[in-house]
Amino acid sequence: MQKFTIHKGLVAPMDRENVDTDAIIPKQFLKSIKKTGFGPNLFDAWRYLDHGEPGQDPASRKPNPDFVLNQARYAGASILIARKNFGCGSSREHAPWALDQFGFRAILAPSFADIFFNNSFKNGLLPIVLPEATMDLLFNEALAFPGYELTIDLDRQVVVRAQGEEIPFEIQAFRKFCLLNGFDDIGLTLRQADKIKAFEAERLATKPWLAHTL
Repeated sequence: MQKFTIHKGLVAPMDRENVDTDAIIPKQFLKSIKKTGFGPNLFDAWRYLDHGEPGQDPASRKPNPDFVLNQARYAGASILIARKNFGCGSSREHAPWALDQFGFRAILAPSFADIFFNNSFKNGLLPIVLPEATMDLLFNEALAFPGYELTIDLDRQVVVRAQGEEIPFEIQAFRKFCLLNGFDDIGLTLRQADKIKAFEAERLATKPWLAHTL
């Protein structure tokens, strides 16, 4: 998992409440048995005017010119600002996969659905909860100023606006540790590889019959 320390990026505004996971990555794309390739279908039903199916060439699709992520000023955005209850709906891990693979590193919103919130941390995507008044300010600035950027300093737990004002945010210590070091669940387990090997060796020495299969 990619480490998250300090990230400065272009901001894209998703000015909708209750964005659910089926909007983030529609159900037909969950057929894939891979963990990759979901970025082109992020917000598929909103990004395109035609219906999408797995395996389609995005270049052959009809983009919706009114959708925010299709506007040239937001091309390459890596920070998404959203409204309350982002990520509600079904508990598909494909949602943070799609956001990450599209290029987003962080999402700022007044609130998130619990399962999406937890899945994001496990996949290297940083969800930041900020007050609605603060989000209103960020939306106004992102809409008013093309090329609007924010800097997120995870170690110091602040979002830095263009003029230097710092907005603090809360994050659980364990989640912060994992993101700063790039540890997903597998990475955390592999940190204990020597202890696991020692345990397996000791167990085999004291209970050799466990090595046999019926």
